[in-house]
Amino acid sequence: MPKCFSVKHRIQHAAIFRRALQNQRDDLLAFAGVLDENLDAIAHTYDVAPELVRATCLLHRKPDTSGAFGQGWNQLFARMGGKFHAVYAAVSDAMKRTPRSSSMVENLNSIIRVCLTKRRHLNGGRTWLGLLQFVFNHRPFVRSRCAERIGRNPKELMSDQPHEHWLTLPGFGPLQPLQT
Repeated sequence: MPKCFSVKHRIQHAAIFRRALQNQRDDLLAFAGVLDENLDAIAHTYDVAPELVRATCLLHRKPDTSGAFGQGWNQLFARMGGKFHAVYAAVSDAMKRTPRSSSMVENLNSIIRVCLTKRRHLNGGRTWLGLLQFVFNHRPFVRSRCAERIGRNPKELMSDQPHEHWLTLPGFGPLQPLQT
């Protein structure tokens, strides 16, 4: 049996990935803190109990055609009164502006898994992962549910700075037009 398929090899890789995820735990879950801060700010702005704002956030997880959504809507409206519609809109906006890291991580894992499986014969997995990280951080989004992400890459979105061409980043200097 080839080494790359051995149980020992798989266990070693699983341990490496577990350590990597554990070491990056705070960064991967940073979105939750951002959303919590936004929800607390909404509660303060509209003078509503924070647990009602969080319940409004949880209401967004239910399909708006379900009976549970209708019950939750009615209960929250009864408890908040006229403030409910403004709170609901503010929570919707806060959730749209907060990156959903779990879906991003799952998407990235599905891409990386295919790349690593196809290239398992290459040595230096860390180099390969570094290259993948660079590519994914500097490749513009072709499509997105959020219109402001289209045509921009993750580095631009996180830094809110325009991005140089990726070939200039390793130090190759500014791009020159082709001479014909």
